[in-house]
Amino acid sequence: MLNMKTNQLDYTNHVISVLEKEATAIMQLKDQVGPHINEAIAMILQCEGRVVITGIGKSGIIARKINATMASTGTPSIFLHPSEGLHGDLGMVTAKDVVIAISNSGESEEVLQLIPSIKRIGAKMISIVKNPLSTLARKSEIVLCIGNVVEACPHGLAPTTSTTVTLALGDALAIALLEARNFQPEDFAVFHPAGSLGRRLLLKTADVVANTRKNPIIATHATVQEALFSMTLQGMGAISVVTEKNELFGILTDGDIRRAFAMTNTILEEQVLQYCNPQPYFLSENHLASEAKTLMEQHKVNVLPIVNEKHEPTGMIHIHDLMHLGL
Repeated sequence: MLNMKTNQLDYTNHVISVLEKEATAIMQLKDQVGPHINEAIAMILQCEGRVVITGIGKSGIIARKINATMASTGTPSIFLHPSEGLHGDLGMVTAKDVVIAISNSGESEEVLQLIPSIKRIGAKMISIVKNPLSTLARKSEIVLCIGNVVEACPHGLAPTTSTTVTLALGDALAIALLEARNFQPEDFAVFHPAGSLGRRLLLKTADVVANTRKNPIIATHATVQEALFSMTLQGMGAISVVTEKNELFGILTDGDIRRAFAMTNTILEEQVLQYCNPQPYFLSENHLASEAKTLMEQHKVNVLPIVNEKHEPTGMIHIHDLMHLGL
């Protein structure tokens, strides 16, 4: 199809057609969900070893992705390349393991050649195939069938829809296992300690405070001028107001002071108690830094006092501190 405005070929219809075919196939996969899914999940949950996922070609690529998803969501798993398995890597498979073999046709020669050794080792097998009567399916304890999917390739040759559906099924298995194990964000963080994801899951407000070392505080009876000097010295644009017991009472911002100046020019000599916000947003030291960022964005505040178990301010976080940390 020629785009008359640019005189270039327009492939949008082709792209949309592929997306529609693959989306339809994923939705039709629901019809394949039945008792075998529960049996597969139960087998993996009872597994005392690891889930060994194998496949060749495009199925091998999908197997790697499913392995990565399972490994990061609490299901110990590894990928076994069939060719390498035939040349020694089968030694990583034990009788306590569950093998998930992926093959669209169920007749992939390299995968089938693994079966006798897997059986001798004593590992259980789950197959993900298109044809439930295939050799691989018949030699597996549990068969997960993706159904009679039609490839998005116009020639019906390039693995497209079949790999998409298999990947979706693998994701569904991994998340079902995550739910079954009651896998929490804290557990997820253990497997993702680096990068922005690790920071989002692991970094506590106490860590941010320890890094910035900023904790502007002032007593309720102090003057606004004293508060203004202290908050300017620490460059926070705000200060925590505390009681005689050093407990957080409120917060005073430079915005509060500017607004008060519009009403009276004697504000500097008056007590902060009169102008501070006695109901400030705050978090404890045990909250995640990502929670602090969410709270600040939701309520459109730039600073947030952090308190300990005695409700004493131990620091103040500025939104820029979180941005600098990559949150």
